Amino acid sequence: MILIDADILVYRIGYSTQDLPEDLALRRLNGFIEDLFTQLRRNREEVNYDLYLTGSTNFRFDYAVTAPYKGNRKSEKPVHFKAIREHLLTKWDAILTVDEEADDAIAIAATLHGDDSITVSLDKDFDQVKGWHYNFAKKDLYYVTEEEGLNFLYRQVLMGDAVDNIIGVRGIGKVKSAKLLEDCVTEIEYYDKVVELMGCGERVIENLRLLYLRRNECEIWMSPYIRSH
Repeated sequence: MILIDADILVYRIGYSTQDLPEDLALRRLNGFIEDLFTQLRRNREEVNYDLYLTGSTNFRFDYAVTAPYKGNRKSEKPVHFKAIREHLLTKWDAILTVDEEADDAIAIAATLHGDDSITVSLDKDFDQVKGWHYNFAKKDLYYVTEEEGLNFLYRQVLMGDAVDNIIGVRGIGKVKSAKLLEDCVTEIEYYDKVVELMGCGERVIENLRLLYLRRNECEIWMSPYIRSH
């Protein structure tokens, strides 16, 4: 099963076709998707695939306290934004999410299908999800283990995410977060360490609820202490 992050395609194709007529923009989109199957050495007629688009509602808006979730994003969109999304929904049968992001729906599907699926995106957030991943810009197919995914998630808590307006710890980036968490193995160890470093359990819980991609329908991240009982 090939799981395609169509949100990325909307902007990638949209911004590359700003000066083109709508029909040519849609043709480029079709060609881009067909090329993805070629890169993965799959025939579109012989492979199962789903494309996912984020709808207008998102549970994360209710959990963002420190700063508005995605509150720093610009409102400008590509010229063909609406046309591209509509084309993805009608021609490619893209799945439009409700009360969650495309990322959540993809992570749920990737968990369901396991190693029989490939997540196709450029979004680093998927590196918390166990399984096969494909970065189509780098043409890089790679695998994320359960341990690597857990490590990445908790490093994100410390680093924050400027793109989504999630506030981390000032001065902690990729290298420092890796160093600070290098001795952690279990999730409880990760959790305790980031609480110690952030100095506020509520902030840690907030960041995790914003950063964690759902693995099950309607899931909200819960403390490992609660889940262990």
